[in-house]
Amino acid sequence: MSRSRRTLALCIVATAWAAGSAQAQPASNWPARPIRMVVTFPPGGSSDAAVRIVAPRLAERLGQQVIVENRPGAGGNIGLAVVAKAEPDGYTLGVGAAGGLAANASLYPNMPFDAQKDFVPVSLLAHIPFVLVVTPAAPIRSVADLLAQARAEPGRFSIGHGGNGTAMHLSVQLLKLMAGVELTEVAYRGSGPVALDVMSGQVPLGMLDLPSVLAQVRAGKVRALAVTGQTRLADLPDVPTLAEAGIKGYESTGWFGVVAPAATPRAVVVRLESELREVLTDPSVLAQARAAGVELTPMTSAEFARFIAGETTKWADVIRRSGTKLD
Repeated sequence: MSRSRRTLALCIVATAWAAGSAQAQPASNWPARPIRMVVTFPPGGSSDAAVRIVAPRLAERLGQQVIVENRPGAGGNIGLAVVAKAEPDGYTLGVGAAGGLAANASLYPNMPFDAQKDFVPVSLLAHIPFVLVVTPAAPIRSVADLLAQARAEPGRFSIGHGGNGTAMHLSVQLLKLMAGVELTEVAYRGSGPVALDVMSGQVPLGMLDLPSVLAQVRAGKVRALAVTGQTRLADLPDVPTLAEAGIKGYESTGWFGVVAPAATPRAVVVRLESELREVLTDPSVLAQARAAGVELTPMTSAEFARFIAGETTKWADVIRRSGTKLD
């Protein structure tokens, strides 16, 4: 080989090596600057509060600031679309919930991303229990009472939830399907207004996240009929699950977790997964989250991927059978 050809070959190898090193750089030196965490729900709620408990502790472990950026709207689609289009370098993360990561593909005719292809799951963060509540003035003291009266007079009872496309909305759909009852849905913008209207009797029933209604239940301002998870809640030990109350097999909870753009380096994902597990199992962080009504639930990336796939299948079936669609 001539000297010129040998030089050219060495240049090509060096260029390829440099390109490979440049691609590896974000993973090997990550994080070298602040990280943006795009949260798909508005500030002030229990989910946002949990993220703001976790973010500073994650920042401490990573040695870089974690900046929380709220981008709510369209059932999580707006914020997750930002994450899907971001550079896959580990400096933009998303916090999505059941809507954006599992159900919206079956609810919205046009999605700005493909949840299965455009993200790599990092870890589940938390579960939030839901509670079926009734105004104290209503002649309903149990799930059995509700089902009997709802079957006798289909559509008589209205039920409020935190918004179309939310996990509370889907939980109402699942309740109607599994119990074989017709309830008139009233969609609100968040749980707070629902709780107020159930207290005043403006709407007789509500499907609410535990943090938004626990104080009212304890004060007797609303009556808790059942919780939607598989087990009773420590905060409401005398309130049965819907399955215990007669709707066998019923189970639904809110959840949210961390995702990164597809093609984010595996080393970054592994580091994030490990550091999040340390944060989410820290006793002081657990105590703060529980005080906010949120149960922190870390998962590995693979476990979270399987969880999302299962939730996607479950809610697609509920949406198909109920005929629910959103514009």
